Amino acid sequence: MRDWEKEKTASDADAEREELERLAKDWDWHVRRAVALNPRAPLEILRDLAKDPVQWVREAVAGSLQADTEILDFLSQDGDGFVRAAVANNHLATPEILEDLSWDEMMDFDYSLSKNRYIVQEAVAKNPNSPEEVIRTLTEHRDDGVRAAAVSNPRVSGDVLFKRRIDQSWAVRTAVAKSPAVSVEILDYLAQDRIQDVRIAVAMNPKTSSGSLESLAADRDVEIRAAVASNPSADQKTLEALSRDWAWKVRETVAKNRATPEGVVRALAEDADQSVKKAAEARLEGWI
Repeated sequence: MRDWEKEKTASDADAEREELERLAKDWDWHVRRAVALNPRAPLEILRDLAKDPVQWVREAVAGSLQADTEILDFLSQDGDGFVRAAVANNHLATPEILEDLSWDEMMDFDYSLSKNRYIVQEAVAKNPNSPEEVIRTLTEHRDDGVRAAAVSNPRVSGDVLFKRRIDQSWAVRTAVAKSPAVSVEILDYLAQDRIQDVRIAVAMNPKTSSGSLESLAADRDVEIRAAVASNPSADQKTLEALSRDWAWKVRETVAKNRATPEGVVRALAEDADQSVKKAAEARLEGWI
């Protein structure tokens, strides 16, 4: 039976060192894991817990921002894939560790997607500490989950994004559209994508051109028009047009957008739909 009181103490950032040392040796692995997750856990305790027989404890150590390179290097060679994935997710992992893990093909079945995922390689692909060559290599991976993760890395290069804009996987193209490094030209191209999720990502990106936003504002899909309505870069003309949209969800989103002119918001405060009216009134209160 779990001792919730001990777990609470083990998680307390103000817990005394002596108390954490004692709890790190507790018979219940849940308590030991709580110590490993404690942001104030001393390095010496983490070193001991990195050798814990229970994988969930080692995984917690691998994800700790208190762990040093020695611990992460040790756990990057752990026999459990979830532990190695936690190391790959850790932003303290060195480029050398991440390069080694980029070859790790550990897979886990994702029931939400009904497919196997390369959990270690996906983590490496997303980690901003990964070397540029590793990121570039992973954008060519046979699995679209790994490619999408690599494309989402903030250090991905522009030429890679340009190439992946025509990826056969909509998940990868969506990741391209969401990238903070994506160019306006690529967004203009993806604004015409046949897949809804890709166009939504373009519609929500603040870097999308006014021309593409105007085009997407006329999309027959309500979700896409609502996405445009939420974009802080949408111009006054586009927001005014969307404020007259037949879908209440679009008009409500226009009312919530801080880029929407006061006159448009005042008009929406008289909307027949209560959700739109409430959103507009809330905005007007902020101007008073």
